[in-house]
Amino acid sequence: MSQDLPAKGLQLHSTIKSDATLELSLAEVPVPEPGENDVLVRVEAAPINPSDMGVLFGPADMTTARAGGTAEQPVVTADVPQKFMGSVAARVDQPIPCGNEGAGVVVKAGASKEAQALLGRNVAILGGAMYAQYRLANHAFCLPLPEGTTPKEGAAPFVNPLTALGMVETMKLEDHSALVHTAAASNLGQMLVKLCLADDVPLVNIVRRAEHVELLKGLGAKHVVDSSLDSFDGDLTEALVETGATLAFDATGGGDLANRILAAMERALNKNATEFQRYGSTTHKQVYLYGGLDRSRTTLDRSYGMAWGVGGWLLPNFLARVGGEKAGEMRARVAADIKTIFASHYTSEVSLARALQLETVAAYGAQKTGEKFLVTPQK
Repeated sequence: MSQDLPAKGLQLHSTIKSDATLELSLAEVPVPEPGENDVLVRVEAAPINPSDMGVLFGPADMTTARAGGTAEQPVVTADVPQKFMGSVAARVDQPIPCGNEGAGVVVKAGASKEAQALLGRNVAILGGAMYAQYRLANHAFCLPLPEGTTPKEGAAPFVNPLTALGMVETMKLEDHSALVHTAAASNLGQMLVKLCLADDVPLVNIVRRAEHVELLKGLGAKHVVDSSLDSFDGDLTEALVETGATLAFDATGGGDLANRILAAMERALNKNATEFQRYGSTTHKQVYLYGGLDRSRTTLDRSYGMAWGVGGWLLPNFLARVGGEKAGEMRARVAADIKTIFASHYTSEVSLARALQLETVAAYGAQKTGEKFLVTPQK
């Protein structure tokens, strides 16, 4: 298989330069030679996830984005506000390969039996630098896809699926019995609906549009509330009374949504209270911020007693918390259900070059619910 390999391949880089600009570009890099335990993967598909935006754009003001380069190797440049340059000092003038996860076919393998066993197999990889035509990886970092699974079908088995599983596992670890999820019509949200149905976990879904309510109801979701309605706070409280959910995962991050969720949890707990509690319910209520769709300040009015918390939640930190054995079990669950519970659906497929066209950058940068982009490096 290796006889037809080119000497070089394209790789998407993000560079914050010392002149306070961001540059997105395609670089020609050597196609690497596998070591004993390595495999060389011809990347066929890699999703653009919200978690990729931080590396791609950094703190750049993408409203200033402008096009350059050529049609085959376009360049996007945008301004970085000077006040943010200190926070990215460690990456200034260093091109960073982008793309957290993806999938392809192993076209060359090292001498070890484990690497050789993957030759010709479709595999998925988590580890960065996946917006590239070729990716070298240790065999241990590859997830062999089930027979008959294409790279497109298996391109996103880590970030969203493991996050959905991590939310359910966090619920169990912290002695909660049900979940709340915001921006619930996303690809991740749809996976979580299907996972909670399969595992009999009560779930309250928060969306912002009527069509998203219908979408999730069509998947079988029982509790879907629309935050754009005047009745939202009451609707959410009733859903929390029914489910008993005291743990929420918020993808928006900013604004007052976390506050409104905590307040609704307190109201729901008080509906079932048998006596007055001077300092509010003693049941702990927790909201984890795991995304940043809303970049404004997070506001809390603390009207829900003293048993509550707001914190950050990150998949790598969670995986480190539960350890390798549990993480392996989760990966096996994803592989087994990659075409059902954890299937991803894409609204656009783009080549590496098209991924750097201004209109495409603006589209995936907007992170609109229901829209998901797939990079296809071999096109």
